[in-house]
Amino acid sequence: MVWFRAPEPAMHLRFTEEELGVLIDMVSLAAEVASLNRRPGAEQKYARFEELESLLLEKLTHLGFAKIIEIEEEHQRHRLTTEYLTKSFVQESLDEMRNEIFWEEITLRMAERDVIRKIGLPAWNGLDEEARRAHTEPVEKSYWKEFTKRGIEKLHLIARFDSG
Repeated sequence: MVWFRAPEPAMHLRFTEEELGVLIDMVSLAAEVASLNRRPGAEQKYARFEELESLLLEKLTHLGFAKIIEIEEEHQRHRLTTEYLTKSFVQESLDEMRNEIFWEEITLRMAERDVIRKIGLPAWNGLDEEARRAHTEPVEKSYWKEFTKRGIEKLHLIARFDSG
């Protein structure tokens, strides 16, 4: 049996120039975040983001946005210029996201490590998520307080004797 699906009708939307600028940033931010996904199979999903971004930027080139859009020769796709991106809300958002993720992850992982050292791995594995949070939350708070005050200034890695 052959299934036939009629093409979707074209959608026409109207945006102000300011709204288009926001849309450009939103689509580019989404594509940048999607590009960070390194899981198997993510390349194909990311390619769809990239294709839509390129299509949008190509169409917007003709609507007065040409000075912030360029063609990437290697992949023959439209993208925002590096000059625009480095000064954009997209870059600001990515930088802030990376910063927040770094501090959240290091705080959580160090708190979990400390609790596991204190109660032991078998006890940790026996805890449900709520009990784990009850143990780690006070430790996380102390790390947050320290990191907020001093950043990574006092953070050091101490190598064990047997590690070289």
